[in-house]
Amino acid sequence: MKFTDEAYITVHAGKGGDGCLSFRREKFIEFGGPDGGEGGDGGSIYLVATSRINTLVDFRFRRSFNALNGQPGMGRDRIGKSGVDLEISVPVGTQVHDADTGEDLGDLATDGARIVVAEGGYHGFGNAHFKSSTNRAPRRITKGTPGESRRLALELKLLADVGLLGLPNAGKSTFIRQVSAARPKVADYPFTTLEPVLGVVSLGPERSFVIADIPGIIEGAAEGAGLGLQFLRHVERTEILLHIVDVSRMDPARDPKVDFATVSREIKKHSRGLAKKERWLVLNKIDALAPEERAQDWATFAKRVRWKGSVFVVSGFTGEGCRELLSAVDRRLQERGDTSP
Repeated sequence: MKFTDEAYITVHAGKGGDGCLSFRREKFIEFGGPDGGEGGDGGSIYLVATSRINTLVDFRFRRSFNALNGQPGMGRDRIGKSGVDLEISVPVGTQVHDADTGEDLGDLATDGARIVVAEGGYHGFGNAHFKSSTNRAPRRITKGTPGESRRLALELKLLADVGLLGLPNAGKSTFIRQVSAARPKVADYPFTTLEPVLGVVSLGPERSFVIADIPGIIEGAAEGAGLGLQFLRHVERTEILLHIVDVSRMDPARDPKVDFATVSREIKKHSRGLAKKERWLVLNKIDALAPEERAQDWATFAKRVRWKGSVFVVSGFTGEGCRELLSAVDRRLQERGDTSP
């Protein structure tokens, strides 16, 4: 199934029921008073986040949603039935905007979070509401107000603790297969990952975190080249970014230093906020190196690319160094969780 991360829908809340114009009619009562009841409120529309679904693909087939109208009032002071509210399920992590004005309506970041996106119309009053000592036979009523109508833009950002960055064929898919149960496609050609992939890393009881892999980023991505930039929104919420660089030199045309600089440059073009996010350098595919190359001082490489952050050397294929990296990530996530407000 193709991953859908944006959708546009139209919502129409229910109209409020009109008030009733009625007078009491009973035998032996010559002058029955007003007894027109008020209408019911129109149904409102809510968006509710649920972990049971993880894409917006359903909204490709149904794009219009209508809540029920309130019923009109009736004689004998009977109130019309209110329209039932409509709840629309969306994936956790959905951001909601007014598609016409751009107004930010809410961020459904947790399971069970809900927001009202269209208020139902208010009920109208029957003539019994306007009865007074000076107006004993009012013929005045009010009509129910229309419900809100909106065109909504839904944007899904995957919720993950750790995001993977890198050029195509840097080994991100192999890495996530090694450390989690996720099974993205792996092959010896670029762009095997065509949509975001989530994997759960388990290090023991109550020690787990979610990692997200996105399509590789290539030079010129900020201007629309390739696939990765359109999915960078999915790692904007992560706590840590793992920047994976292929150091195997299996492709003579590629230079690890250039690869690192390319991704860093494109990230900065896309978003300065993302560029400032905590990022760790992960040098991958060391299994393809000769023993003497594997034992080199990798801190020197970090200095050459002017990198001052954390550096890890791993093999996504054999798993070498992965346990140490994951343990460090787990500790860092716990530290950030303890210091968060």
